[in-house]
Order: sequence, then structure tokens, then C-alpha cells
Amino acid sequence: MDPSSTTNSVNGFYSYLTRGIDDLERFYLSSSNNFMSIQFLQRVLSLLRSFHSQLTILVQKLHLPVGDKWLDEYMDESSKLWEVCHVIKSGISGMDNFYSAGFNIISSLDNHPLLTPQLSRQIIRGISGCRREAVGIEEENRGLIEARIQHLSLRFDEKVSIESKLNGFNGFRGVLYAMRNVSSLLLTILLCGLVYCWPESSFLRGGYEGRLFFGSAFMISTASLQERVAAEVNGVGVLLYEFRRSKMGIEELRSELERRCLQGGGGVVEWESEVIGMRERVENLKGCFGVLRSGTENIVAQLDDFFDEIVEGRKKLLDICSHR
Repeated sequence: MDPSSTTNSVNGFYSYLTRGIDDLERFYLSSSNNFMSIQFLQRVLSLLRSFHSQLTILVQKLHLPVGDKWLDEYMDESSKLWEVCHVIKSGISGMDNFYSAGFNIISSLDNHPLLTPQLSRQIIRGISGCRREAVGIEEENRGLIEARIQHLSLRFDEKVSIESKLNGFNGFRGVLYAMRNVSSLLLTILLCGLVYCWPESSFLRGGYEGRLFFGSAFMISTASLQERVAAEVNGVGVLLYEFRRSKMGIEELRSELERRCLQGGGGVVEWESEVIGMRERVENLKGCFGVLRSGTENIVAQLDDFFDEIVEGRKKLLDICSHR
């Protein structure tokens, strides 16, 4: 998206929000078979960063009064972004142990073309360890959500019915209201995909409908995206597609190995050629773990850049106020 129009006016910023959310929804629809894919979540984070960057630029154009409440409201919003993004980074850090355990399983097979009873038992033990890592991720991340997110109430604000409130600070109060609501949705998507989707999340509460003001296009677009994502949410836990697919893959591999043991397959076989579908399962699993590793590493790098941008934005606005 071309951000040039967003830096000049409040209406331009609203238009930028609308285009960004609409583009994200179109991408979501084009990849809906892979619900909460790492690629979709990377786009969500990129969009959040872009919105924050353009918000900081807009503030500099509005010539807001020094020392007024607008600065406190901006600082509160950026502090929330900082806190939630640190939770996201903490939540995905546990993925490292999970995909490392998965790669160890794959390496054991790649390094041993002959499947012996001993190797089968070794791999089954490795799969059990990988399963424990997955369970541990979800348990720890649920604790993160309960301790550090639920009190933040990431949901749309109550509908603001008095237009003058949103026109405060040369329209900046309305911009903050818009940014707060859009950020809440994007952060909730990231948390549900990468950390943990909790029962009280706005997706499962259905808390976004009917919160429009002035018939705002960006609010309509935001509500539309929320409804589409909410329709796909089924239960709680880490919803990241590659994480769920990897868990399914190791279960399929375990079932195959246990089936061979139960059927008395105690001999030695070349698993690539003699065990039907085994190579395909291993390759699919390798692909899932590879995307999971590269994708989570990319998101961590994006988050680190975002932290720098938040600090720089706060410093820039404080400097503006101190030099007027």
C-alpha cells in the first residue's frame, strides 16, 4: 500500500486503515484452506507495524497542543502494543524446542534407511518427547494469557455516540479510537494464532458486532474481517496452522510405527521403499517443521524491529512536545 496519503490528514489515515484491512481480508480468503497460517500472521504483524508507523507520522502533521491529554492517550496505546507484543514473543519462544524435537525425529529416519525394531522404538520415544513439548507450549502460553493479557481487555470499545468526543484534538481522538479497535483485532489474531486462543477472547465472545460509529468504512471492514476469522475458530489452544499440522504429522507417523509393531513387523525393512506412504509422511513433516521454524524466526525478527519503532515513535513525539 502507498502510505503517502495517510500522512496528511485524519481522513487519509482512516482510508489507509480501510485499505489495509480489506487487503488483509482478501489475502485471508485466498488462503482460507490454511487457517491461521504463518504467512497470514506475518501479514497481520506487518500491517500492525505499518498502522503504528503512519499514526506517528500523522501526529506530527496535526500540530497538537503541547502537554495535552492526547500525548497520554498515545503513550497508553503504544504501551499496550509493547506489552502484548512481548507476550507474543514469549509465547512463540517455546516453538524452538518443539520443532527441534521434530527435526531430530526426521534426522533419525534420514540417517537410517533400514527400519529396525530398535529404531522404531527410538522414534516412538522421540515422538512422545515432541508431543510433550507441544503440550508444554500450550500450558505455558495459557498461563501467559491469564497472567498478562486478559486484564488488558483486547476488544472493541463501547460505541461512541457523541461525535464531538471523536473530533477532539483536531480529530486525533477519533484516530486513536480507530487505531485502538483495529489494533485490538490484529493483536487478538496474533495471540490466538501464535500464543493461545482463550475462551474469553473477543473471537469466542463475539464482541465486535454493532460497534460502528458514523458508518465508518474502516469499522465495517474491521468487523467483516473479525467475523470471517471468528467463523473459523474452533476451540482453544495455539491455532497456528503449521503447528497443528506438525502435531498431526507426528501422530500419523506414530500410528504407522505402532501399527507395524502390533502386526509383528519385527524385521528390518527399507522404510522408504517398503513402507507405503512413509517417505511422503516424512517429507510433509519436514516441510511443516521447516516452515514453522523459518516463520517463527521471521516473526521474532519483525517483533524486535517493532519494539525499536515503538520506542522511536514515543521518543519522537516527546521531542516534538519539548521543543515547541
